[in-house]
Amino acid sequence: MPRLTLIRHGESQWNLENRFTGWVDVDLTPKGEREAAAAGHVLRGVPVDVLFTSVLKRAMRTAEIACGEAGIHDIPVHRDAALNERHYGDLQGLNKAETAASYGDEQVHVWRRSYDVPPPNGESLKDTQARVAPYYQSQIVPLLRADQNVLVVAHGNSLRSLVMFVEHLSPEEILKIEIATGVPITYELDKDLNVVSKTILTPTAS
Repeated sequence: MPRLTLIRHGESQWNLENRFTGWVDVDLTPKGEREAAAAGHVLRGVPVDVLFTSVLKRAMRTAEIACGEAGIHDIPVHRDAALNERHYGDLQGLNKAETAASYGDEQVHVWRRSYDVPPPNGESLKDTQARVAPYYQSQIVPLLRADQNVLVVAHGNSLRSLVMFVEHLSPEEILKIEIATGVPITYELDKDLNVVSKTILTPTAS
């Protein structure tokens, strides 16, 4: 049975600064690098044949560090903007607390936690899934059907979009799902790509 493993990138500089990051290409913090290494440590022994990442450096760096730590080398690597984080539009770069002060807590909560309400000039989670799910179906599903084990290193909302599709969750259910930085989630799938088991590989605190 094939495995699909997902990792959200380690802490980025703007995660640390509590800013809306979206498509802005910020790098990992030292803590984020440690989270990536810890993810790789618990990934040892999990089969990986193909790697997919977004085109943003925080995901690519996490994948590089985690795969190095896990001893995963010489595998095909695919990078695509379809796996990028949700685009936060006019909110990108803004501090979340300052944004709440400007727009109001309730409005910012709607932008962040609703399924289909986008921020100004940005994407909703529904919009994000509208690019992630077709990419998964066209690029990743054929590999899984060929019994290849796939690792995807991406972002909180692009991975939530993927989890929603893989687990057949409703818009209400996906809003309750949180994906931690640097914590691998691995699915064992049957021949029809239904989930047989889901394991969260929580790294040991260092």
